[in-house]
Amino acid sequence: MSNEMEQLRVQMDDVNLEILELINRRAEIVQQIGQLKTKQSIKRFDPVREREMLDKIKDNNNGPFQNSTLEHIFKEIFKASLELQEDDHSKALLVSRKKKPENTVIDIKGAKVGNGNTSYVFGPCAVESYEQVAAVAESVKSKGLKLLRGGAFKPRTSPYDFQGLGVEGLQILKRVADEYDLAVISEIVNPAHIEEAVDYIDVIQIGARNMQNFELLKAAGDTNKPVLLKRGLSATISEFINAAEYIISRGNGNIILCERGIRTYEKATRNTLDISAVPILKQETHLPVMVDVTHSTGRRDLLLPTAKAALAIGADGVMAEVHPDPAVALSDSAQQMDIPTFDIFFEELKGIENRLK
Repeated sequence: MSNEMEQLRVQMDDVNLEILELINRRAEIVQQIGQLKTKQSIKRFDPVREREMLDKIKDNNNGPFQNSTLEHIFKEIFKASLELQEDDHSKALLVSRKKKPENTVIDIKGAKVGNGNTSYVFGPCAVESYEQVAAVAESVKSKGLKLLRGGAFKPRTSPYDFQGLGVEGLQILKRVADEYDLAVISEIVNPAHIEEAVDYIDVIQIGARNMQNFELLKAAGDTNKPVLLKRGLSATISEFINAAEYIISRGNGNIILCERGIRTYEKATRNTLDISAVPILKQETHLPVMVDVTHSTGRRDLLLPTAKAALAIGADGVMAEVHPDPAVALSDSAQQMDIPTFDIFFEELKGIENRLK
């Protein structure tokens, strides 16, 4: 009896190894199919093809497993195969944490982003005048901060809304930044403007509406300036990551990802802040991740709680808008903080930051 049992166990071991060899052979074929699908921009998951394979397996089943059992087993194999395709794809991405396990730390005129300390970016939505930007810069500087944002080129939903001062706005930002020893972050919307803009700014911002402006992404990737890339209005996380890949593939790896809310059916806020995107992006990429609480909520009363959430969930930084007199702002007046509110906002955030350490 024991001898017979031993023989059956030997047979079982041999069959297990045969199954292993076949599964790995199948996996190699799956990888080849995945590569072809990537080249042809075909979705990896094909439910029709999966059903055809399952039906063929059941039609050729001669027992003892029931069809339902076989279907469950092969669905798990199919699922693992699909994950293998996606895993290979993510391994190939230069922004992937599998490609570079350690965090990317970006130096912006001495301010380190992604080094474990919280970074802050504040400034007006749009540059309107030297006096306006200087008032905000003075408040930013007094808090020991380095990064000043301001919009010179403003892509607006309506063509009749204020579109920004353009190069004049960049010149104002540069003048103020030099006077207060700050670093400038400003949005560029046209690849043709980058060559001129880099003389005035320290970080190129690519806004949500331009996240998939591939020529702009490539142009930013050709510079040596850090890039702050915002998530598109309805972009998936995968699309967001691939947009960053466009930049890094051109040689510029100094990229900051910025979650700024996505469009959903909810109307209580300007956008819906996808706070879960922060840990996902931190796991999937080696890039620092910021949260723009202004554009995600569009409401002054929600800036502080959402900023606290960003810090609690592990964001590398918080971005928000500040204006000396929001009531007369030329764009997005309802979402900008005045300077007294900004003082309270920052004091609260520093308290949270200290408690999280």
